Amino acid sequence: QVQLVESGGGLVQPGGSLRLSCAASGNFVAINDMAWYRQAPGKRREFIARISHSGSTNYADSVKGQFTIARDNAKNMVYLQMNSLKPEDTAVYYCNANVRTDIWRNYWGQGTQVTVSS
Repeated sequence: QVQLVESGGGLVQPGGSLRLSCAASGNFVAINDMAWYRQAPGKRREFIARISHSGSTNYADSVKGQFTIARDNAKNMVYLQMNSLKPEDTAVYYCNANVRTDIWRNYWGQGTQVTVSS
């Protein structure tokens, strides 16, 4: 089984920063792309950022220059540095990874709540 566990969410004031982490564990052979998504109340889950195994990144236009994705392949972890947070960044943030066990398959974490409020 493969598990993705996010951490680092919480309450932050507008303009503040948070760093989310996601750890992959279990019996797998390799991890390809890792990504972050978010879902705000009453909205659909949306893509935020993706990073390949080699470190290539792409971002949603809404977070370019504000969020930075990074990964540590040795630790099977992916991170999301979020700066200049705004109330509209409030959402549950989900980690996603393309993982190979016997086959390649997408996995999701359980999500971590980020609330931006004064």
